[in-house]
Amino acid sequence: MARTIQTAGTGLPDGVEALLDQAAAVCLARAVRLTEIRRLVLGLVLAADRPLGAYDLLEQIRATRGRPVAPPTVYRALDFLMEQGLIHKIERLSAFAGCRHMLESGHACHGHVHAAQFLICSRCGCVTELDDPHILKALLEVTRARGFSVRQTTIEAEGLCATCA
Repeated sequence: MARTIQTAGTGLPDGVEALLDQAAAVCLARAVRLTEIRRLVLGLVLAADRPLGAYDLLEQIRATRGRPVAPPTVYRALDFLMEQGLIHKIERLSAFAGCRHMLESGHACHGHVHAAQFLICSRCGCVTELDDPHILKALLEVTRARGFSVRQTTIEAEGLCATCA
């Protein structure tokens, strides 16, 4: 029987709890475990208004749990969440953002090319994930024409968001 791990008392918004439940369902379907620490890390990433670095997460977990957690524990949780397609690493920022489009749509990104596309505001740090199939289609056409097989792609475009522009 599957066990649901609650994040009650963490101060996460209700919408995030629903996304965490969706993530738990994805993990269950894949026969992998969304442990308490993985769920907590994912919840913090999803609740953040901008991508979080590993040390930001360590501080938030310490504040949430009232005790420190070892950095390797957080890094292992982040690795797991990336492997499952539940979060993305924004290389430009060395930070992590939740894959909301997958969780909100119920489209599991497992087993096909995942095309993460991000718009990064260089002024305020806001990051917007796009889910534009035209971008992926164009990239796949160009790479296939060159005999290259894409497994995963992340496109990061830096500029100014509408608010900062």
